[in-house]
Amino acid sequence: MPQSKVTYVDEADIKNKRVLLRADFDVSLNPNYTIADDARIRNNLPTLKYLLKNHNRLICVAKLDRPKARDPKLSLKVVVKRLQIYFPKYKIQLIEDFLKSASEKIFLKQTSNEILLLENIRFYPEEKQNDLAFAKKLAGFADVYVNDAFAMCHRSEASITGVPKYLPSYGGLLLKKEIETISKAVKKPKKPFVAIIGGAKIETKINLISKLTEMADYVLVGGGLANTFLCAHGYEIGKSYCEYEKVAKARQLLFLAAQKHTAIVLPLDVVIGDPKNNENGGTVVKVDQIPKGAVALDIGPETKAKFGSIIAKAKTIIWNGPIGYFENPAFRRGTDFIYYAITENRDAVSIVGGGDTLSAISKEEYLDRITHISTGGGAMLEFIEKGTLPGIEALKK
Repeated sequence: MPQSKVTYVDEADIKNKRVLLRADFDVSLNPNYTIADDARIRNNLPTLKYLLKNHNRLICVAKLDRPKARDPKLSLKVVVKRLQIYFPKYKIQLIEDFLKSASEKIFLKQTSNEILLLENIRFYPEEKQNDLAFAKKLAGFADVYVNDAFAMCHRSEASITGVPKYLPSYGGLLLKKEIETISKAVKKPKKPFVAIIGGAKIETKINLISKLTEMADYVLVGGGLANTFLCAHGYEIGKSYCEYEKVAKARQLLFLAAQKHTAIVLPLDVVIGDPKNNENGGTVVKVDQIPKGAVALDIGPETKAKFGSIIAKAKTIIWNGPIGYFENPAFRRGTDFIYYAITENRDAVSIVGGGDTLSAISKEEYLDRITHISTGGGAMLEFIEKGTLPGIEALKK
């Protein structure tokens, strides 16, 4: 009978093994390609330390950004340097090209005080193609496979869903924390359940919003996403970002939500301005008074008051996606406001995720007041929507 659950590393006896660890070292980078924030590395440390404590030899696999081909600027050398700081007693070695036969000696000679890191796995087109011969080659270096990259689990790629076909496979400690925390929050959410969805594209969030209309009491919509909904209401949105081909879909979601007694709450006012100007904070206008050439870049004070009062009474909060053009400090006030409103509500279980959302809040205080900061953006949303992910299913044997 097939096993239907994931076995995690702390539930198995993994000792003195060669472990292929799919880690998430996809750190955010500065314009000069140094590390801006290493939260993703830090989140994987408990699994690395747990496996090393049990005298396993680690071969780490990870990607960095989205290279189209081999790109020296996106090498994992920066990750090697950072790992060396966290593991001063270990030798951290980058394998430039594991497919070259010259690399085989390094794997054979690996000792328990060496950590090997394969170069950016996305340098190989076979990774995204989920090439099974490539996955088998990866699996050949190890006795055991461990996946601790929750943020990548919605992808069917060789190092995520291919390798588990060839090795005994386990979930890491971060994967366990993500799955258990998010499952608990969405399977039996304490009510009122408030979801805050921002970001630009509705395309990636249509199915999620549709699912949330069945689960949540309120869905607060901001960011570029809100413009498509405002358009669906017939408002003029000027030159604001909008997916016009998705307006009919947005209309359908509004209808669906009304039937399920879920309130999709849209901005009442917005800040219009010039996205390139960070001196002038823009002008506040009601959503039915956006001038023809204007660009909406943030939520206004009336919307903050409305969103804030809903967040204040929530018992479960899920937030994904910035509420405005946060990259420009003049238009990040809405996103900051949402963040502080969530941290002010001490009674709610709060889950925040998504790359842009994490970038927007990474330097904030009170991060410890968020119940769970998910490393996954797309993975978190898809997990909420479907209850599982390809990378999770691959570990069930």
